[in-house]
Amino acid sequence: MAKMLPKTDVVIVGSGWAGGIAAAELSKKGYKVVGLERGKAQVREDFIGSKDELRYDSRKVMFQDLSKETLTIRNTTDEVASPNRSNDTNAINGTDTGGSGVHWNGMVYRWLPTDFEMLSKTVEKYGKDMIPKDMTVQDWGIKYDALEPYYDKFEKATGISGEPDPLRPGQRSSDYPTPPQKETEIIRTFTKAAKELGYHPYRIASANLSEAYTNPDGETINGCVYCAFCEAFGCDFGAKADPIATVLATASKTGNYELRNNAYAVRVVHENGKATGIKYVDTETGEEFIQPADLVVVSGFVFSNTRLMLLSEIGKPYNPKDGTGVIGKNLTAHQRNLTHTRVRGFFDEKKFNRYAGTGALGVTMDDFNVEQLDHTKLDFLHGFCLRTSQRGDRPISNNHVPEGTPSWGPEFKEKSLFYANRRIDVQQQNGALPWRENYMDLDPTYRDVFGDPLLRVTSKFHDQDRNIVKYAHQRSKELLEQMGADYITVPDINEDTEFDKTSLSDHTGGGVIMGENPETSAVNNYSQVWDMDNLFVVGASSFPHLGSSNPTATVGTLAYRATEGMIKVLENGGQLIQDGKETAAAK
Repeated sequence: MAKMLPKTDVVIVGSGWAGGIAAAELSKKGYKVVGLERGKAQVREDFIGSKDELRYDSRKVMFQDLSKETLTIRNTTDEVASPNRSNDTNAINGTDTGGSGVHWNGMVYRWLPTDFEMLSKTVEKYGKDMIPKDMTVQDWGIKYDALEPYYDKFEKATGISGEPDPLRPGQRSSDYPTPPQKETEIIRTFTKAAKELGYHPYRIASANLSEAYTNPDGETINGCVYCAFCEAFGCDFGAKADPIATVLATASKTGNYELRNNAYAVRVVHENGKATGIKYVDTETGEEFIQPADLVVVSGFVFSNTRLMLLSEIGKPYNPKDGTGVIGKNLTAHQRNLTHTRVRGFFDEKKFNRYAGTGALGVTMDDFNVEQLDHTKLDFLHGFCLRTSQRGDRPISNNHVPEGTPSWGPEFKEKSLFYANRRIDVQQQNGALPWRENYMDLDPTYRDVFGDPLLRVTSKFHDQDRNIVKYAHQRSKELLEQMGADYITVPDINEDTEFDKTSLSDHTGGGVIMGENPETSAVNNYSQVWDMDNLFVVGASSFPHLGSSNPTATVGTLAYRATEGMIKVLENGGQLIQDGKETAAAK
């Protein structure tokens, strides 16, 4: 029997960017907030002296332990899914205080206006026949201009260092809070070649700050020292904007926020169309508790949010056969064996210092993004960014040599040493669009330690997915040729390239998607569940598809938007909100 705890104003599942932003904004308003985090407690001081590549990057101690909790994966509906137990390079979903926002690289992109109106803009420009039969693309129920102030707020809260995209004039209300990071020879080489080809390169916006910065809430983030230990690591110098340093610190200072660690949420408790709290398990003692609240916020990773909704029987599960239902719909991912691949150039004469860097030190461009392309001449929709980043080559995970080099022996050793600092990688990251049979549901076979079904992922690549990457690889190759690379390695993408059933992705979207119609979406544009007005599901689970760049800024943007809706519900004692108005469903 679960122990009933004293009621609070708000209970939040998760302490990453989405949950942390909600905690900060609500606690500043005077509401009493309880946060539930499945992982252990951690603070900034824990990362001092943490430059241990074997422990953090290879053994992934800051990530979800898939030997204890996982999901099952299959490519098609006629397969039996199997559990993923491999903590490989893709299985980097965070756990512990601050979630994935603590060990992230820090790349910050604003998605394009077309992303939020993907269906209507495509039909308007090309006609409805341009959309493939089984592609379930839809609009988000909100436009970029309405979200711009929240992008700006996220960037100011995190002190982002960057410069504007030259192809997007007039889409920013203010400059980035801090200037771009240092320029390096790799950045100069990419930029020069891109401009010679007529492109419009600009610096990647970074949460690894170019200088010390104090945000509007009074939290200070230090200037980066380019140590190169960003992804998979907490920041040794307090120079990376993360939830611990920013929003969680702000929430804690109010005295209105309590974070409970080792608290594994198992159900949203609800009655008569209202969420009444969260049932969770203390993973250290095994005790079960119910934390009642006036407002419930689910803000974990995509898989956690979707599974919790399905286990709690809130919303109608998605059925790929007839397209009905919404929970589990529109799974999309930037998976590394396709979307995250790199074209690699090796230089005999040029030498670069690849061992200094940051998670987001680099240069990018949008010349092949969705709004710059004529898709009538192409065999794919959406588009991609091209970029090179200098994240710092740590010795264990980086030992690249030109194609054709033996994988061991004297020649391998010789070329490993020679090319260690003579390489530039060009990475594409493309929009990932949804398909009818790419979705999530509860697995009928496998269960977790609590006896609950695991989440099952069904995902298959289509020609659209492969074609966009093959096209991007050729543009990357041309760029490296312009740079003067002597050897270029292009990944082999063919009809056998498939969604990896033994792998996850750190960039995943969908499951509890946003829209303007309760028949085709689970939440409105405040991330509020259509049929349960005091329940908000916040995070990348609300994305109807993935844009062509990193998603964190959009997660933060939607979280700031969502908190406005939460405050209105708390002030008014409920009601569904859509563009500030009560909907018919609430009357």
